[in-house]
Formats: sequence, C-alpha cells, structure tokens
Amino acid sequence: MRAAAEWELWTTTARVVLDHRDRRHLAAAESCVREVTAAVDAACSRFRSDSELTVLADDLVRGTEVSPLLAALVHQAIDAARLTDGDVDPTLGRRMVSLGYDAAFADAPPVPTPEALARSLDDRPAWQRILLSGTFLRVPEGVVLDLGAVAKAAAADMAATSITARLGIGALVSLGGDVATAGPDPTGGWQVRVQDLDGDPVDHVRIASGWSVATSSTQKRRWEQDGTARHHILDPRWGLPADPVWRSVTVVAPSCVTANTMTTAAVVRGHGALAWLRQSGRAARLVGADGSVVRLGGWPEQPADEQADDAQSADEQTNDERAA
Repeated sequence: MRAAAEWELWTTTARVVLDHRDRRHLAAAESCVREVTAAVDAACSRFRSDSELTVLADDLVRGTEVSPLLAALVHQAIDAARLTDGDVDPTLGRRMVSLGYDAAFADAPPVPTPEALARSLDDRPAWQRILLSGTFLRVPEGVVLDLGAVAKAAAADMAATSITARLGIGALVSLGGDVATAGPDPTGGWQVRVQDLDGDPVDHVRIASGWSVATSSTQKRRWEQDGTARHHILDPRWGLPADPVWRSVTVVAPSCVTANTMTTAAVVRGHGALAWLRQSGRAARLVGADGSVVRLGGWPEQPADEQADDAQSADEQTNDERAA
C-alpha cells in the first residue's frame, strides 16, 4: 500500500504519494512540497499584498531585478503564451479583477463600470511586450500579471523534483488538477483517477515516473457577477470566460506545466481544441458540456485494471483560499 499525506492548499487539496518501500520518507517529502508551494505563493500570488509580484508592481513598469523563482515562473508563463499563440495569456490579471476574481471573489463583487471594463480590455495582448532578461523584468504599464495558469503546475513539477533530489526516491505530487511525478517508478507505476465533479465520467490513466497529468475545468472556481455566471479561464480575445464547450480537459505530458498549458488552451479553443490536440500527439481526454467523452492520442478507452488510485486529476476547489 502506498504512503500518502494530504492537506488543503489554494482552494484545492495537496497530496504527496510515495511507494510503500519509501514510507519512512513521507514526512520529509511533505516538507518538500510545503516549502515549494510556500515559495511559489510568496513569489507570485495575486491575492497576497506581501507577495513579490504585488510589492514590485510599480517598479516592474520601469523594470527591476526579481528573484530567480519569479523570473522562472514568468519565463514559463511567456513560453505558455507563445506555445498557444496567446490563448494562455499571463497579462489578464487586471481583467480577472474587473470580473470579480480577486482576493475577495468569494464575496459578492462590485459591478464594474463600462469605463473600467474598457480600460482592462485595452491591456490585451501585452504578453509580447513583457521584457525578461535573466532576472530583469519589465512589464507594460497598466498590466497586472496573473501567473495562475502556470504557477500551480510549476509548483507540482518543482515539488516532485525536489523530493527526488533531496531524498533519492520516486514521488507523485498532486495539487488539485495538476499531478507531477519524478524519480524511480513505483511498483505498478502511478495510477491517476480523472474525474471533475461527482457524477461526471470517470477514467483512470497510468503514467510512468517523470510524466504528468493536468486537468482544467469550467465547472470549478466559479462565481456570479451582476447575475452572470463566471469561471476563471478567460478567452484573451474577448477578456471574458471561455465558452464552456468542455466541462473539463485532461492532458498527459512530460511536465505538469506543459500539460496544464495545453488543457487551459484547449478550454479557450473550444471545438478547435480537437484538431490542435490531435496534431500535438498528446494523450488527452475531453468531457463535453453534455457529458460526452472524447479520448485522443492513445488515451486508454478502457479504465486501467483495478488498483488504488495514487491521485485524482480534477481542477478542485475546496475552500476559500486562493491559488497563486
């Protein structure tokens, strides 16, 4: 039986799993995950007044040195935008706030004026004008970075790698819908349960160590603004939540950041995601608005054989904390 620990973190559940042979290292592995997630949160959370990204907001317009961690996260966010032709855009922070997804989004947000909405729309697509050279970062005036599309996935990647580097063992780290693995394969490999909401279709996928699974959902992180339902994945073309063609999208990739980038872009692309994912060759699973399931790129048609799941890939929201 695997050794596992889990706790609430960032509107979701953090989970670390080790092979039964490495049970004695569980506490140390959990510490690795907590250290990484705390560092990522301190670097780039939009919801903390003391995060590096928030504290340096004014300086970023002129350009300033930032920590290596924040620079790495911004670099990955720019790469995600480039990979998806801007469909995963890290410059939509101001638009997210104007739509009510801010530090108090669980409360009834104020309805923005048309003028405020127009100003926030003017910021798109500014990701091409971000300057990052080493640890020197300059952001266009008026742009608020939102690294949420990559930060949680990057934290999962870094945490799994940290466990292996520090303890020399294989590990699975799950941060809600973002599942990363590293190190030696456990007995029987890693098995991930894929289900978004209770009652949604269920699949199981087994991955080798070093691979990752990510799920993006239009059913979670939802709120209501002026009588209109919103979710947190924006279509940069319009600055509004993407049309929920898909309830959820799951992708298997060599890194969690890559998997999450592809699932987020697939939600934004709607029906156009199918051809794009087929061309990528990645194993993917999409659940339509009507509950129908599309499997691509060698995603198993039948569930894996029965064994306990090591993690669940579902873009969960379980409390009122906010993710980076």
